[in-house]
Formats: sequence, structure tokens, C-alpha cells
Amino acid sequence: MKNEQAAEILQDIFRHAVDSARAGPAILSNLPEKPRGRCVVIGAGKASAAMAAAVDAAWPDVDVSGVVVTRYGYAVPAGRIRIIEAAHPVSDSMSEVAAMLIVEALRGLTSDDLVLALISGGGSALMALPVPGLTLKDKQAITRALLHSGANIKEMNLVRRHLSAVKGGKLARMAQPARIVSLIISDVPGDNPADVASGPTVADDSTPLDALRVLQRYGIQTPEPVHKLLSQPADPVESTANSEVKLIATPQLALKAAALAACRHGLTPLIMGDAIEGESREVAIVMAGIAKSVKQYGHPVFGPAVLLSGGETTVTVNNDQPGKGGRNTEFSLSLACALQGESGIWAIAGDSDGIDGTEDAAGALVFPDTLIRGKMGGLDAANYLDVHDSYSYFYALNDLVITGPTLTNVNDIRAIMII
Repeated sequence: MKNEQAAEILQDIFRHAVDSARAGPAILSNLPEKPRGRCVVIGAGKASAAMAAAVDAAWPDVDVSGVVVTRYGYAVPAGRIRIIEAAHPVSDSMSEVAAMLIVEALRGLTSDDLVLALISGGGSALMALPVPGLTLKDKQAITRALLHSGANIKEMNLVRRHLSAVKGGKLARMAQPARIVSLIISDVPGDNPADVASGPTVADDSTPLDALRVLQRYGIQTPEPVHKLLSQPADPVESTANSEVKLIATPQLALKAAALAACRHGLTPLIMGDAIEGESREVAIVMAGIAKSVKQYGHPVFGPAVLLSGGETTVTVNNDQPGKGGRNTEFSLSLACALQGESGIWAIAGDSDGIDGTEDAAGALVFPDTLIRGKMGGLDAANYLDVHDSYSYFYALNDLVITGPTLTNVNDIRAIMII
């Protein structure tokens, strides 16, 4: 099979996975009963503006208003619902403004009103209101340290819940006595609603001490106000009346859509899991070993086949001046190094939201000649991997996957095709 044909197949599989999680269809099939009073829409995340647009279009006969925050470049018109853009993965001043406006939108509600909370991945950074005694600068410093530490998304969001005035179910309590329905597009391993965007409408039983232990585990220095806050006894977990939580799109559903697309291309799909975590480069080495086993022994699946996986790996930055890249391009470069030009194996790895980390690519493609073409261009793949400059490597080869913002987010999609 030629590289061009392999790339078309892999990108089609990736595209079907992403399309299965589009916000519009997911919202329309999960809307609750219309309220007797007003519908106030709040939300945060990379998919939340598209979700809000679907609500506004579906309910022209309902008194709809509200505020939703999404990432810069992810806004779409949402009629009566105000859309704000803010920074990701580190909050900026607009993240704080958005949180304040969302809190204001929840004032004066009655039991006849409905609050629709549209939550998706990225909301932790996009809606940031520090608890009294902390500043946005404190939260930014902690977030940057966590992003470079190798902490997984559950650990990061656990910390952010306890530094926030709106997360960990706090928004749901502010919405009382209105009925609140949370429609969630999950991007976290395990699909725990409390972990998506740090659970602004979902209470959890973690404690401030749990958050402090995460910071200590990764050797993260904490500003004095943060240390003082996390050393305090935990407040009792408060349940929220009239609250419903629905997962409307998940990584597993996306992988199933990818599997169906693979079948149409004559491939036997094997879903390895939707909650795979660990260092990107280490996960890639494991996946390379499995791909080689499929090719040589037909185990654990006979070829032609495709290995599908999702989840959120991590990249621990261990140098002062890292290059460009995210967890998917790092996975791809490590996979290429581990495969060492093995014939008959191609791969794609990309973030379903269209942005891998902070760059403009979703991820990258891997071909049997990835390393050879790199050497011909004077590129040493191992060196690029060591300094976390995977984006630059694939950019030079023209093998980046560029989708632009997809307006959804069900985490990473990886496909390894073996012929």
C-alpha cells in the first residue's frame, strides 16, 4: 500500500471518530423537557459554543439566555446565548471574566426555571474564578507547573477544583432552586463527570489535602496562599437537589465510530481502550510492540487490522527550553522510533478537538519511511524526541494532521494500521 492511500484511510477513520461526537446531533438527542419558566444556558469547554448554538436553534419558543465560554477560535454564533472566548490550557483574564458572568447569569432563578449546563473538555482553564484569598496569577502558576510535571488530567482537575470558586459542584449550588441539567461531552479517561472541566455542576468527595498531595507528589512549589488553602479541613460535600447529569458523547463512542469506518476499509478493528494514560513516548513503545506482534504472528488480531485507542497521555518536560509539540505528535515520533521503519505499518494520532497542546495541528501521521525521510532532510528523530520538538519534526516532513478547531472534544484518537 502506498503512503498516500494509507494516509487517506487513517484520516477517514479519524474523521469518523470526531464526527460521531459533533455537538449539534448530541445535543438534539438529549435535550430535557422544556421548562415552565426561563432556560438559562451556561457552559465551558471547547465544544460548548457549538452545544449552545444547537440549544438556541432547537428551542425558539423558549425564553433562552445565558453565557458560555470556549477557547479562542472556537466561537460560533449562538443567537440569544452570549459566547465568550478565553485562553487554554492556561487561563487568562477573560477566563475570569467569563466565570463572573456565568455566576451573574444564575442569580434570581426560580423553581420554574431550567439551567442547562453545557460542559466539555477544556472548561477548567476557560472558566477560572479563584476562591477568595487566591489570585488568577496563583492559579496560572499552578496550572503551568502541572502541565510540565507529567500529572494526568484527573490529578490536574482535582487540584483545580479546590482552587476554584465555581468548580466541584459549586455552580450547581448557585443555580438553586432551579432545575439543572448538565449535558457533558467527556474528554477524560473513565468518563467521570466530576473530572470533565473539573465538574462545575458535579460535587465530588475529594479533599483539599488530596489536592495538596498531588502537588507534593510532583514536587510543585505552591504559593503560600495556595498551601494555606489546601491545608484546611474539608467542607462537607453538599448534594444538589433537582440536578441531572448526562454524558452525551464519550471517547468510547468515538472509537466505536472509528471501528465502523475501519471495517468499511476492509480492516479488522481492535479497540485497545478509551482510557489509556501514561507518558506519550512510553505508550507509543508499547503500541509499537503490539503492532509488530500483529504483523508477525496475527496476535492479538489477524491483519489487515487497525489498533484503535483513546485516552490522554502526558508529556513530562525535562529540559528548560522544550521545542514545539503535544502529546499526540510526541506519541507519533516515539512510535516511529520504536517501529524503526517496519514495513506495512502506518499510524495516525490526533486530538479530537483539532489542537494538540498549543500548536495548530491535531497530531501527526507515521509512515514506514518516516525516519528515512527525516534523515534525508538532516533530521535526527531521537534528538527531536529528547527535546520534545515533535511538531517541528513532522512539520518538516509535511506529515502533520491539520483539521482546525473541530468544536468537539472526546480526547485523543489513535489508529495504527497493519497490512
